Amino acid sequence: GLLTRWQTSAPTIRTLSSSNSFSQNIPSCLWKLGRLNHVAIAVPDLEKAQSLYKDVLGAQVSETVALPEHGVYTVFVELGNTKLELLHPLGEKSPIASFLQKNKTGGMHHICIEVDDIKAAVAELKKKKIRILSEEPKIGAHGKPVIFLHPKDCHGVLVELEQS
Repeated sequence: GLLTRWQTSAPTIRTLSSSNSFSQNIPSCLWKLGRLNHVAIAVPDLEKAQSLYKDVLGAQVSETVALPEHGVYTVFVELGNTKLELLHPLGEKSPIASFLQKNKTGGMHHICIEVDDIKAAVAELKKKKIRILSEEPKIGAHGKPVIFLHPKDCHGVLVELEQS
């Protein structure tokens, strides 16, 4: 009856054998990619942006910190599982100033992903022809070494790697 028809018409489920395991296609690295640390947003008005996240949305918002080596003011918005970094230009040569010239209302600037060994990551990424935007890691907003990967090599996204 009905049970027999259901058994014979049920779809066949196939499983991957261990010889087709996805892990075999992933090269072993001397470094590991970690968690998403933050998403950075360039803002033309830092106080207004801080107010949106703090007063309107109720988030915990840090004090403004100047990072002259990077040409930015930063503010971090705590989200529980990650952070937003609000970026505002510091000086005329700020990369954020040029970003805001093209994007008047601001917008997503970069993502930051933690790595367990930034020097090994840089060495391996260079071998894989991923362009690094500085010769050596610089100290970032969290007091840890950071480097940026060229957006043209990362599908249009500026990627920051931060030592975890």
